[in-house]
Amino acid sequence: MAFTTVRTAPFDDQKPGTSGLRKKVKTFQQAHYLENFVQSTFDSLTDCQGQTLVVGGDGRYYNQTAIQIILKMAAANGFSHVWVGQNGILSTPAASCVIRKYQAFGGIILSASHNPAGVNGDFGIKFNTANGGPAPESITGAIFNHSRHISEYRISDCADINLTEIGTQTLDGMTVEVIDSVSDYAELMASLFDFDAIHDLLTGGNFKMRFDAMHAVTGPYATEILENRLGAPKGTVINGIPLPDFGEGHPDPNLTYAEELVTEMFSDNAPDFGAASDGDGDRNMILGDNIFVTPSDSLAILAANASLVPAYKAGLKGVARSMPTSQAVDRVAEKLGIESHETPTGWKFFGNLLDADRATLCGEESFGTGSNHIREKDGLWAVLFWLNILAARAIPVAEVVNRHWQEFGRNYYTRHDYESIPSEQAEALMLHLEQQLADLPGRQIDGRTVEYADNFSYRDPVDNSVADKQGIRVGFEGGDRIIYRLSGTGTEGATLRVYIESYQADQSKQRLDTQQALADLIELAESLAMIRDLTGRTAPTVIT
Repeated sequence: MAFTTVRTAPFDDQKPGTSGLRKKVKTFQQAHYLENFVQSTFDSLTDCQGQTLVVGGDGRYYNQTAIQIILKMAAANGFSHVWVGQNGILSTPAASCVIRKYQAFGGIILSASHNPAGVNGDFGIKFNTANGGPAPESITGAIFNHSRHISEYRISDCADINLTEIGTQTLDGMTVEVIDSVSDYAELMASLFDFDAIHDLLTGGNFKMRFDAMHAVTGPYATEILENRLGAPKGTVINGIPLPDFGEGHPDPNLTYAEELVTEMFSDNAPDFGAASDGDGDRNMILGDNIFVTPSDSLAILAANASLVPAYKAGLKGVARSMPTSQAVDRVAEKLGIESHETPTGWKFFGNLLDADRATLCGEESFGTGSNHIREKDGLWAVLFWLNILAARAIPVAEVVNRHWQEFGRNYYTRHDYESIPSEQAEALMLHLEQQLADLPGRQIDGRTVEYADNFSYRDPVDNSVADKQGIRVGFEGGDRIIYRLSGTGTEGATLRVYIESYQADQSKQRLDTQQALADLIELAESLAMIRDLTGRTAPTVIT
């Protein structure tokens, strides 16, 4: 084995966030920066000798360069076999699928998810464990600890692997198997959903859909499954060619950044169904003819209609949602008589519940939904789930949503993002809120009585691990909520996310515009946190 031991020194900023380590491309291009993190990852795991690994990413700038480095380091650290996506491409859900299918030791996924890409954009890396899910905090904490004391890393001297050709190659005694990026994932989707019914829906002549891949990783997956296998007309998938800079767009599937799709779906001649996915394929946005389905409502509707889908026909073991996600799915779980779990933000918190068979469907308000088929959220899976429901019920998206509200009530819900706030301002705002918590319960504010106020803490019901300080909650009598969090997915400053929710059981009041229905709570959320005074921001960057 011909490898080199390279002397290095620690960087002080390699603490993984909720979705791994994310920095600017230029940061990762620093000498030894990526190598330090990869070696710290390998050092934090049990003996890597003879182990197997999955490697792939979302195709953003620096993806293939990073993969070559990782492959050479994997060989130098004793791995015996690596599966890597053709051209370095694997969506995050596809990577989870491959890890589980081939029973790999784990996987390294290269993505900064919905963040912009390109030479001046963002890059990211994370480790997923053998169950296909993101590494738990015990591992990410160990990675960070190793990164703070690293003094050397090991890397092979061999030439680069050819990532364009499917097949087996050898790198310094390690087998590298370049696999089709799409096929394993597509086969899994065919095993879950009624592809015959969806095919009939898409080819019947009365149904039109549009899928926006946003020039990100989902393009090849959506084209193969929706157009090639399910018969949707060519051109159903737009922006379907992955580009290293995502076409200079922001691959975040929301009403602000998926402008092309949103414009079409709210036009006079809109398709019946519209959807989009993000940079690495794990998020989704669902729309109908002139209607946007909030991610929280989408999760609840999937749970309520799960019996229509072959994979879930026998029933759900339970549902789980992140704490900021609306409580809509809780009402479905109550009616179904199944467990309902509230976890911190971060898909890794769902892993234990899924592995213990205490949850079947999971969701986050940040456009992420998934199930026990893998251990990541899954954008295209959610789209196929919706198509299966529409094929079975034969009613428009808006009617599906309205009937759901009639049965369960409507949770008016919105998220206001204030992006790239200077970190010191964001921290001062959160401290200001924290200092009020003890005095808020029982207090009347603008006609509402505060029922509870806390910084959310979660005890995992499976392993009893505890995660503290996961977001500030202010709950009012009657179920209204305001939640404040600083997001861990950005690379510049801090993103303040403010979540506002109000439940409405009265059917005559369920058709209001969301921002109008929540106007007084939105104003209260701003004043309680002193957002304008402490940050200078007069409006959110993004409203969803």
